[in-house]
Amino acid sequence: ESPCVFSTAAQQRSTGDECGPEDPHDEPKHPLSDCALEHKAIKLEEQVRDLTERYRKALADSENVRRRTQKFVEDAKLFGIQSFCRDLVEVADILEKTTESAAEEAEPSNPNSTLQKICEGLSLIEAKLQSVFAKHGLQKMNPVGGKYDPYDHEIVCHVPAEGLQPGTIALVTQDGYKLHGRTIRHALVGVAVESQE
Repeated sequence: ESPCVFSTAAQQRSTGDECGPEDPHDEPKHPLSDCALEHKAIKLEEQVRDLTERYRKALADSENVRRRTQKFVEDAKLFGIQSFCRDLVEVADILEKTTESAAEEAEPSNPNSTLQKICEGLSLIEAKLQSVFAKHGLQKMNPVGGKYDPYDHEIVCHVPAEGLQPGTIALVTQDGYKLHGRTIRHALVGVAVESQE
């Protein structure tokens, strides 16, 4: 063969080898095009953003649940005795009425009389009971002279507004109580109204 033919054949083989997959110097073509890779990257970024947002929401929800649970536990500690207190204030009512009755019957001129001593003892018990109430956050309302509040008071009668502003509480027929600021028993009250003449 002539050198020209050999040269052309070698050149063809060389050119064919460049395109052939067997050439170790050529990197294999990726099955996805640049456009497909970019599209896939965008989708992955969206997924990461979505997962990050879900993670943040899950953290916020978890924190809210933790705060609500903590508030529930704190309220349970403060107001767990609410039902017990409602029952005890009825005992306080009876004690107060008994003390008042004994004081009316006692003779102040005879401090050594049995009734006078009983009256003094009842007064001490009543004071001690109110002290125990206060220690545990239970307090008697003193609404006389204040404005009527439906959250704290229940109207049982109306009285003439003699020297009082209409809507002002003139008398209390049953004491109301609050436990740590929460009304556990409404005060039964008489509210001042303008007399209709």
